[in-house]
Amino acid sequence: QTGSGTQSNMNANEVISNRAIEILGGAIGSKKPVHPNDHVNMSQSSNDCYPSAMHIAATEEIVHRLIPALQKLRNALNDKAQAWKGIVKIGRTHTQDATPVTLGQEFSGYTQQIENGIARIEATLPGLMQLAQGGTAVGTGLNAPAGFAERIADRIAAVTGLGFTSAPNKFEALAAHDAMVFSHGAINTVAASLFKIANDIRFLGSGPRAGLGELALPENEPGSSIMPGKVNPTQCEALTQVCVQVFGNHAALTFAGSQGHFELNVFNPVMAYNFLQSVRLIADAAVSFTDNCVVGIEPREDNIRAGVERSLMLVTALAPKIGYDNAAKIAKTAHRNGTTLREEALKTGLVTEAEYDAIVRPEAMTKPG
Repeated sequence: QTGSGTQSNMNANEVISNRAIEILGGAIGSKKPVHPNDHVNMSQSSNDCYPSAMHIAATEEIVHRLIPALQKLRNALNDKAQAWKGIVKIGRTHTQDATPVTLGQEFSGYTQQIENGIARIEATLPGLMQLAQGGTAVGTGLNAPAGFAERIADRIAAVTGLGFTSAPNKFEALAAHDAMVFSHGAINTVAASLFKIANDIRFLGSGPRAGLGELALPENEPGSSIMPGKVNPTQCEALTQVCVQVFGNHAALTFAGSQGHFELNVFNPVMAYNFLQSVRLIADAAVSFTDNCVVGIEPREDNIRAGVERSLMLVTALAPKIGYDNAAKIAKTAHRNGTTLREEALKTGLVTEAEYDAIVRPEAMTKPG
């Protein structure tokens, strides 16, 4: 169909017209007594009606589908963050061992990412709730009575229970869809967050014997047609695939949003399709990831504890007392010799047993000080 969505709008007009004619006892297709253009399309144009429908659909889907799904995921992640506050593990930067964190702290980061994502999406809603309706063909409001734009926005707000308003500048509302691009940008950011979270969880659950093995992921289905007993991080992989699709949708929306030629954007249908697909994909994937993965994750405390005990980066706690260079030497010597940090630190004579045990305490390294 055309980029303004005219065919969809005209089809809707004709369906409404014929249904009204049928109810009134007339002949379907006669355009009497209800005409699809003269009556159903009165005071309207595809050029203001279709963008308004886009904004209404996008807002409804965000409010009633996406945000509740993300809130559910946020709550499940937060439950894990609270439950695992006391589990000390080794942190990782550049995929290499770093200083300790708690598993709860790690999951609190994921929780905050989703919280921030929800807030960002909500911040885009006022723009999405501005409607082009009343601008008619080019934004001037030709063939629409004065006050029509405000009255129809008020009525739509009353029907939906959402804060729809009349766009203050109809020329912008018809020629550009920046509000859609902006809102999908926030959705795209959530997809980036979800990709990171799903990746972390699948890597932390890698193994079970030759990987990191810090998390035990739910065993939802067989993982291989040839390797018996194998279990894959299916939910993580499904979520990351959804995120990739959303990234692609955002590229399409960005280009489409740039194509406002003079008084009209002519990429409306593809913008609506990609936007609504992204919302539905992320919402469905977030619920599935929550129900089939997050709530069933368990910490493998034996592996976590062993990782902390083996880590060389605990030496960081010694640096304020013995200096960076001395601490680095201890870590490198322990790594080369296959010994413990404690053994090598005591050999240097720079710290006593009591000092080492008082300073190198993984649980104390998870907070400032």
